[in-house]
This record gives sequence, C-alpha cells and structure tokens, in this order.
Amino acid sequence: MIVEPWSFGEQPLPEVVELAAVVRELTSTVLALEHGSPELVALIGVLRDAQRRLADAMPRDPSPRIGHEAADDQRVYVDHSRDIGDYNPCFPRYEFRARGTEGRGTVEFPLCYEGPPGIVHGGFLAVFFDCVLQQLNCDLGLAGKTAELSLRFRRPTPLLTPLAVYAVRSIEGDRIRSRAELQLDGTVLCEAHMLAAAGDRASLPAVSPRRP
Repeated sequence: MIVEPWSFGEQPLPEVVELAAVVRELTSTVLALEHGSPELVALIGVLRDAQRRLADAMPRDPSPRIGHEAADDQRVYVDHSRDIGDYNPCFPRYEFRARGTEGRGTVEFPLCYEGPPGIVHGGFLAVFFDCVLQQLNCDLGLAGKTAELSLRFRRPTPLLTPLAVYAVRSIEGDRIRSRAELQLDGTVLCEAHMLAAAGDRASLPAVSPRRP
C-alpha cells in the first residue's frame, strides 16, 4: 500500500535554508570566543542593518495566511511537518527516514544547543524528539496534535558527537502512540514517548501559496 505523507504549508525559500545553516554555525562559533573583536562588532552592525531592510519586505500582519479568511497582508506559513531545522536554526537539524511503522536517522548537536558543559540542553532534546516523532507520523500518512510528550534522560547526551535515533509508532483507535531512542554506539542516552490525537486530513485548513 502506498502511503501519502502529510504536509501542511509551503516549502522554505532556498536562501532561508542556506541562512539557517550559516546562523547555526555562526552562533556556535561566537559562543566559543574568548574575547570580543572588531570583526564581531562590525558583524552586529551588518546584521542589524540587514534585518531592518528585510523587515520592510515583511507582510504587515505576522499571523499565518491559512484558512478561508486568509488575507494578503498575512505571512506565508512554512511546512512544519518535517526537517524544520533545515530552515530554522532554533530547531536541531537531523537526518531521518521512515519505513513501515518505524524510522531511523542521525543527529549531531552543535555548540549552540549546550546546557551543562559539553552536554545537550534537555529542552532541545524535547524539541528534537517532538520533531522526529511528528515527522514519523506525517511520513507514515497519519498525524495529529501532540497530547503528551515525556522524556527519560538516561545518560548525558554529548555535543559534537554523531548519534543515532530510532523511532516506532502504533495506532490505537483515534490515538497515535510513538516512542524513540537516542543512542551512542548502541547505548541509549535518552528516550521519549508521545501520545497524539489522530487527525483528519480533510479537516486541515487551506494554506495560501506564496504570492507572485
């Protein structure tokens, strides 16, 4: 049986994808600096000027342009069903593919996601698992709103280290139960359990495409 993955929203601009990688790398770099520098001061000025100029091109209304009452002066909604970290540096970036009722992938957390020394902040792990498990549901053709998400921190998760993620899901009536593990060389570092309400694809509001 061919499963049609869920998606909801427009694809990110290629320039935004490239910018996200640069911002993530830049943030990790400046967090490791011992001292300020003229280059850093100049960079702050360049970024502030660019932000002001780009803000002039933003829609006046920051709410997403979805549903029957969408207006032209609202912003475009970018798809959040998968790979959010590719275009938003606030989210971790990872590789993940689903097959059958499970999915596998890899992730490496850079310095900008640090909590304790050399360790990934637990809040970012929660964001990571939420993204992975919802992507699994979307890729397998049935998703819905998260009702519960719980994490068990079994061992510290190191930064700058290639890690493996394994996820599996089952459907019980109108509920989707998913779980995932983050592993280092076969050792489980953190595990997550999610409960979501199965959604109805037909009930999703219309998403307005990018304006010409």
